[in-house]
Amino acid sequence: MTEQKDPLCEEAKFDAFYHDHVRSLRNFIYYKFGNAEQSDDVVQESFIRLWKNCAKVTLDTAKGFLYKVAINLSTSLKRSEKVQLNYTEQTVKVEFDQESPEYVMLEKEFMDRLTDAISSLPDKQREVFLMNRVEKKTYKEIAELSGVSVKAIEKSMHKALLKLRDKIGDV
Repeated sequence: MTEQKDPLCEEAKFDAFYHDHVRSLRNFIYYKFGNAEQSDDVVQESFIRLWKNCAKVTLDTAKGFLYKVAINLSTSLKRSEKVQLNYTEQTVKVEFDQESPEYVMLEKEFMDRLTDAISSLPDKQREVFLMNRVEKKTYKEIAELSGVSVKAIEKSMHKALLKLRDKIGDV
């Protein structure tokens, strides 16, 4: 008995499967987690993992495998973002505790306004702002991760900074 090659491992079959499911998977992840750029990244990584496991996954189970991988990746990303935000808040808090009570109060008020202003930014602008200011990524790195031009990242960052200035005011 010879082992047959799974049709999913054939490039043409995989390509057809990709084109049949890429848009619906991207929309599903975007609607579930609310971030278009991360949705694109998650979908791409999900298909890469499907291709790497094509010998283990049949054509009948491929869609379920793909969605499960995408949901797990998205959940991990959200969890990572939450941990990163908590770490940033704790780091800032430790630095303020060493100052006078008036300074600590003013800083806390400012941080509350800043956090509210950042969270009110549109998803793309917030993501660009946080990647640049928190993760210390360059515009070029952000553009590569997002799949857009450096100019588009510069424009998003400019808009984010203008909105933050309007929300917080000149300090």
